[in-house]
Amino acid sequence: MYGPEGVWAFYETVRYAGTKGLLVIADGKRNDIGSTAEAYASAYLGRTDMGGQKEKVFDADALTVNGYLGIDGVKPFIKVCEEHQKGIFILVKTSNPSSGQLQDLNLADGRTIYEAMADLVSEWGTACVGECGYSSVGAVVGATYPRQLQILRERMPKAWILVPGYGAQGGTAHDVAYAFDKNGLGAVVNASRSLMCAYKLEAWKDQFAQEDFAEAARAEAQRMRQDIAKAIQQKK
Repeated sequence: MYGPEGVWAFYETVRYAGTKGLLVIADGKRNDIGSTAEAYASAYLGRTDMGGQKEKVFDADALTVNGYLGIDGVKPFIKVCEEHQKGIFILVKTSNPSSGQLQDLNLADGRTIYEAMADLVSEWGTACVGECGYSSVGAVVGATYPRQLQILRERMPKAWILVPGYGAQGGTAHDVAYAFDKNGLGAVVNASRSLMCAYKLEAWKDQFAQEDFAEAARAEAQRMRQDIAKAIQQKK
């Protein structure tokens, strides 16, 4: 919404995070086919030809990808993942209320569309499994659908799961615990508004002012981590 200045802010944020040793997941939800998909993959994850030299552009560590175009639109991203040790998270079951309009529809073989997409994620990621047993091709599954999250964790045993919807959208630690495997691994839980605006939360509003938003975000992140760890332990 901020035009070139917004893109520049994104670029600077990714670069700054890199100097702090952080892993960056770009929530771009990108996809296309052919040379356009290759361009997206190069820009967000790989290298782009700049006057005869291959240079980094955004250089995120992972990117969310829309798989609606099928393998033609995903293969360029997988290729860049293999070349540059990056990752992608393909939309499988998103956290928004209307996701079921398409994703919950049943196919002729009895599977839902989100189950079929999960099966494709597993298929596409087979060649990208690393030493840890997980693939560079992961999935996005919302915390707001814990039953589906449990089903999809079992359906995609080698896929990292990016879990949006925790906090402001209503997902709880108990909900997201289903995203983790029996060893408490395999998932990344995303929280945005509940961290950025933590100073407004009931738990912190008497301790932090707006000017202390960073300290409030840290306190809420620590509370979130402890809450999720406890829920994972209870699940075992």
